[in-house]
Amino acid sequence: MRCRKSKTSSLPLSLVDLYRELKKKRKKEATTISERDLTAKEQQLIRRIQAMTAEQNENNVTRTAAYLAFYLRHREIHWAFLGHMVSRNGGWNMTDLKGELLMRLLSEGERQSFFAFLERGNWLIFQDIYPQFLLYEESKKRGEPLFYLLPWLGVSTFMETVWRHFWNRGDPYTLAIALVINEQSYLEQRVIQHPVFRQTVFRTLEFKLQELLHFNHILFPHGDGQGGTALIGQTLHEFESLHERILLGKRLYSILFDDEETLENAVRWAVRHPHTGSRKDYWPQLFNDVCESFPREPYRRRIRDCRIVPGAPRLYSPQLRHAWKNVVHEAAEPGDWFTDPHVVGYLVKPERPTNGEIVDAYCETLEKMELAIIAKHAFFHAR
Repeated sequence: MRCRKSKTSSLPLSLVDLYRELKKKRKKEATTISERDLTAKEQQLIRRIQAMTAEQNENNVTRTAAYLAFYLRHREIHWAFLGHMVSRNGGWNMTDLKGELLMRLLSEGERQSFFAFLERGNWLIFQDIYPQFLLYEESKKRGEPLFYLLPWLGVSTFMETVWRHFWNRGDPYTLAIALVINEQSYLEQRVIQHPVFRQTVFRTLEFKLQELLHFNHILFPHGDGQGGTALIGQTLHEFESLHERILLGKRLYSILFDDEETLENAVRWAVRHPHTGSRKDYWPQLFNDVCESFPREPYRRRIRDCRIVPGAPRLYSPQLRHAWKNVVHEAAEPGDWFTDPHVVGYLVKPERPTNGEIVDAYCETLEKMELAIIAKHAFFHAR
């Protein structure tokens, strides 16, 4: 991790305390945990949380809905709404693989590999973070912290420490960014550095093509207007960099939560538009979940200035349930990523607000993809 090793004197007092707690945790030797160390009631709670998590972890649509439902019950847990909005983007990326543009650019095997990569990451994050949410919810019901049970749920000692800190201080920003750090660090060895995904995704020409076309846009709809849904967001250019993914998470948090009106508009939009995985959810003027074109027809450009050319069919963007079957996952790989208490440096709030302008870059990407499809068709017919 590239987090700069800042001196504790440069940290706010509340983070100094957290740093010291994490330093103590790091020095403790890992101990083997067993359910036999728990009371019968504690074991029952652990099993109930695991069952509730598995039930909601069926696919991207169920996960995304679970995040929003939790946020509406506990508005102080900001990551739940941030996670909901980012998970929507995960679903849109999944259905893109069966949509009009990428169907013409990628082979069946490549699309399967991309889906496996996206689905595994989406599944892993949920099975790590949702038990934390449920344990917090139970702690609120009982009026006492139960975070000592997090190790039995496979959660990092980093988050056990941060949840205790949040319980005592109630700082939603620190908790939200700590969860960003945790989830991205949790994915690093299990997905980003996993040899299968490095071979089938990161080393392919198509992944480089996605990077060149900036197709890593994260879009946050935040209101319906006469011209269509308003969008804000950010673009990630170095997906393989843990440091850059954490910084992206901080920027995404900023554009959602720094302005109360933007946040409330985004929440209202999310409640009014249940997630289906189709990009029609936010831009029905441009996308449809029913295919309007003939598959064997040569592709012709349809998008100009974020609009469909008059008389042209909208882009096909299927719902997730029609695009992909549910996946049965292997258990998450064990292990705790936390080794360095200096990650608290990421928890310092930036002074500058984040610019969420994204629409022009996103529309330019769609137009570039259309040109790539036309160029690919011309190349194969010229051979």
